[in-house]
Amino acid sequence: MAVNKVGISTLCYIERDGQYLMLHRTVKKNDVNKDKWIGVGGHFEDGESPEECVLREVKEETGYTLTSYRYRGLVTFVSGSGEIEYMSLFTADGFEGEPIECDEGELEWVPIEKVWSLNIWEGDKIFFRLLDEEIPFFSLKLVYDGCGKLVDASLNGKPMELFDILKEDGSKSGIVRERGVAHREGSLHPTAHVWIAREVEPERFQLLLQKRSEHKDAYPGCLDISSAGHVSAGDDYLESAVREMAEELGIHAEAQELEEVGQRHVYHETEFYGKPFRDHEISKIYLYRKPVEIEALTLQESEVEAVVWMDYKDCLRIIKDQSVKNCLMEEEIRMIGNYLGI
Repeated sequence: MAVNKVGISTLCYIERDGQYLMLHRTVKKNDVNKDKWIGVGGHFEDGESPEECVLREVKEETGYTLTSYRYRGLVTFVSGSGEIEYMSLFTADGFEGEPIECDEGELEWVPIEKVWSLNIWEGDKIFFRLLDEEIPFFSLKLVYDGCGKLVDASLNGKPMELFDILKEDGSKSGIVRERGVAHREGSLHPTAHVWIAREVEPERFQLLLQKRSEHKDAYPGCLDISSAGHVSAGDDYLESAVREMAEELGIHAEAQELEEVGQRHVYHETEFYGKPFRDHEISKIYLYRKPVEIEALTLQESEVEAVVWMDYKDCLRIIKDQSVKNCLMEEEIRMIGNYLGI
């Protein structure tokens, strides 16, 4: 059995006046972080604790002595070349001393918001988000493919959602990004929407709406599409649509039973729980017309609180008068209506 090469290290982001001290790694030729921007830190010496290591490394690389710092999390990096790194992540807001030149690159104070636009690792954006949101001490695992592409991530042992980021024409950019980061940055990503409809009398249809869980990170407690979800990295629209129906509603449909209505390119931004939410997506829209009985559904409690049949015209009405809390989109419902010949 092959033995992985294991390293242990520390990394610290020093903050001052809304800026992070960033290190642009430009010196070492065979540096895995060549041309990337990271914090300051390095590998453990024999017998060191994480705190002893970060204090020494910061002093050696910057000239500063930390006077106030926090141990924020443990990050496990897994590369596609068989290397594993366990990195203790720190932030610091107090230091003293005079700066020195760093022999590993250029040190620069960068406004925290602008850090996101630098050449940083995709996985680093995840822990920047967790730091920004003041998530308590966390364990984050990041898996790369050996060519710098993020392929898997988990937080405290639970898988995180990863999306393929799209170009404006809908093709894949080659970038894989975590859900929270994608919504923070407004990155274009794919979603699959399934509308379940039934004809109650000639040319009169009802749509099945779900009420989103009150614990959702976006639009909690709102009436929404019958079933919808993000397309996971590596998946396609149709298989995602089928999967979401099974997970959210317990409907095990066949792919050929979903009728493709069209697609929409949508961008809107708002705020939830004090955090910006930028939703930029290309949505493939499907229609499902097989018989559905509410009583026979198995709802995914973490996602769906309830479901209800609503007349097509009433769906349009509640969008306009907001008499019922909802996150429905008039243009998309009208696409369904046009397809059904209403």
